[in-house]
Amino acid sequence: MEAADRIEKDQIEGRNAVTEALRAGRPIDKLFLASGEGDRNLSYLAALARDRGISIVECDRRKLDAMSRTHAHQGAIAVCAVRDYADVEDMFRLAASRGEDPFLIICDEITDGYNLGAIIRSAECAGAHGVIIPKRRSAGLTAAVSKASAGAAEYLPVARVANLRTAMDDLKKRGVWLYGTAADGDCALWQTRLTGPIALIIGSEGSGMGRLVREGCDFVLSLPMKGRISSLNASVAAALVMYEVMRQRSL
Repeated sequence: MEAADRIEKDQIEGRNAVTEALRAGRPIDKLFLASGEGDRNLSYLAALARDRGISIVECDRRKLDAMSRTHAHQGAIAVCAVRDYADVEDMFRLAASRGEDPFLIICDEITDGYNLGAIIRSAECAGAHGVIIPKRRSAGLTAAVSKASAGAAEYLPVARVANLRTAMDDLKKRGVWLYGTAADGDCALWQTRLTGPIALIIGSEGSGMGRLVREGCDFVLSLPMKGRISSLNASVAAALVMYEVMRQRSL
């Protein structure tokens, strides 16, 4: 019974089951569909998912076979979200309700679920008002991410946006300063003022922030490094910067 419940909560397989989940409005993070088959039923599933703004990933059947737990996926696997995504506006409302300046975290293509969960956990503990992730090329609010967040994903608003750079530009228009993070950043963390309305941008595990995202930053922070290793894990770096923000806000 426990195994069946876990499958139901994490992943839905098969055309009929996925169709009913989409029609019922169940929170779904990503829909994986078999590619290159020209199947009308799969096309219908894709249309339903697009109408709900769900990210669709086309892949070959070997990947679906590897993902499948039931071994009867019929070319369709939906990975469930643990809850609905928030809107960025929800984060501003949360900040206002606390009488605080907005403090947001933007994750640029954090694909590792453990890292995203750890970032959400640190963000909630450090008093951030929300986390923003892209719809594509990012881990989502899956059960694995929720577990890695140690429950923080249940309390902190997490929003998905179609385009991070557009979302960043919108935040700028609302008076939010954007602070990127990179090993070669030109603003040393300990010497940078991190108060007022701000958003921290955390780059991906392998390549850091994308070019367009970096160009949209007002400042790019760097962490002091004394060892021989040139960079930190994304979630560790994020936690250090978030707690410096919290420290400065508490002065």
